[in-house]
Amino acid sequence: MLPGLLLSLLMIPGCTHATQADKSPSQAPAAASTTAATSPADTRKIDIKNIDLTLESLPSINAARAFQYTKEVTAFGPRPIGSANHKKLEDYIHAHLKGDDVEDDNFIADTPEGKLPIHNIVAKYPGTRDGIIVIAGHYDTNYPLRNTRFVGANDGGSSTAILLELANHLRGAKREGYSVWLFWTDGEEAVKEWTDTDSVYGSRHLAEKWEKDGTLKKIKAFILTDMIADADLNIEREQHSAPWLQDLVLQVATRYGYQSHFFAHSFPIEDDHGPFVRRGVPCIDLIDLNYGYEGTYWHTPQDTMDKLSPKSMQIVGDVILATVQVLDRQ
Repeated sequence: MLPGLLLSLLMIPGCTHATQADKSPSQAPAAASTTAATSPADTRKIDIKNIDLTLESLPSINAARAFQYTKEVTAFGPRPIGSANHKKLEDYIHAHLKGDDVEDDNFIADTPEGKLPIHNIVAKYPGTRDGIIVIAGHYDTNYPLRNTRFVGANDGGSSTAILLELANHLRGAKREGYSVWLFWTDGEEAVKEWTDTDSVYGSRHLAEKWEKDGTLKKIKAFILTDMIADADLNIEREQHSAPWLQDLVLQVATRYGYQSHFFAHSFPIEDDHGPFVRRGVPCIDLIDLNYGYEGTYWHTPQDTMDKLSPKSMQIVGDVILATVQVLDRQ
């Protein structure tokens, strides 16, 4: 059963990640969501028991550096789409990716507040195998809170930073496995109130684009990170995610001794993976939605650096790197 705390979080109108079906009739729009993310049947299983993932060979990120990136990102202040701070952060990301193969996916989105610019950023690190692993996270902050003190340290800051740190591990190394694409999604946050059309603008656009050009068929796994630096880290078992991919992540986390931070609660969450789930891509959403006692930090000015921990970024970053390592061998 969904705990009352988390249920109350999902019932907050206008909040990102909320699933329409989970909102109360008095707070939800009259029409129920018609395109809720549903995962197509996927019976694939991966058994990693016989794969060499000894403690000595398990990869590790530089958590202090990732945490410093989060501080620098947060220092820009509110970073909603169309703002000057958003442009500064976009330039900051590009500066860190200088020399890498970077694709910019820019377009103008029709939103409840008019036409707004969306700038997806994709850094590509080629591998020797035919296929792609996408690791994603949004870098915009909540639009309705743009004129408040909301700086989105965890919600927007941590996902931006963990991808920058992963780029350090992928850059300049010859990959013997699949290509890895890091995807900084833009326009994840609702501009007015979370609906199928007012949310995940960047992901919806790029999923459609990749479907048309054939890229989507090459994606072996889509790993989404969101709100992953909470000092009290508890990654949810998100119900739209591919079960086999969640099982793999849990096995990898167990190899590190991180298993207590994963999957204590299970419920559906709408997020940037949704447009890819609906197109049959195996996805996992690594998200800690229960942020602060009774959700007090989520989408409030209290989402600040003092609520975060480099250890949490260590846990998520290490597990992602090792999961990619396992996927490369399948």
